[in-house]
Amino acid sequence: MDQGPRSPVKSLRELANAEGECRRCPLYRDATQAVPGEGPSGAHIMLVGEQPGDKEDRAGKPFVGPAGRVLDAALADAGLDRASTYITNAVKHFKHEQRGKLRLHKQPTRGEVQACRWWLERELALVQPKLVVALGVTAARALLEKPVVLSRLRGQILEFEGHRAIVTIHPSAILRIQDEAEKDAAFRGLREDLRLAAKIVKAG
Repeated sequence: MDQGPRSPVKSLRELANAEGECRRCPLYRDATQAVPGEGPSGAHIMLVGEQPGDKEDRAGKPFVGPAGRVLDAALADAGLDRASTYITNAVKHFKHEQRGKLRLHKQPTRGEVQACRWWLERELALVQPKLVVALGVTAARALLEKPVVLSRLRGQILEFEGHRAIVTIHPSAILRIQDEAEKDAAFRGLREDLRLAAKIVKAG
């Protein structure tokens, strides 16, 4: 298994370039490209999703599809500037299955998430965020390295490897809710979790 770049990466740009050459798991074979994180070094908040979707895989940027629009709206409502946050995913390549012309999302395995954690650790080291926000179960498991139940952990400040984190719903989960009242409630929950993130960072 490829262990990543032979020389230490010293910047987010170098890290993104190295991720493009990653062969740590087979997902690179069917993806268009690796999708690195995006945002400034030194961002106070790091948002971690599950993996790129179809739009992200084609664009090479995180959260630019429908889930990204939900996230952008929640960030704006919470008073957070997306450009000031660092946004990434637990897995850098799009895992999917082909159905005709459609490429349907498939959840990454535990092994694939673990293989990609090598990159996540380096992002954390380079950005040094004051708070990490795990968007969804896969991201929370990747960060905390244990099984999680979001409903039990939401609203709590969690600790892992010298970092603080909170967990919340993934924006794509909101898109899958059919009932409009439930969808609105889920969005408000995401917004309130992001407001909590802003409050934690402000408090230091």
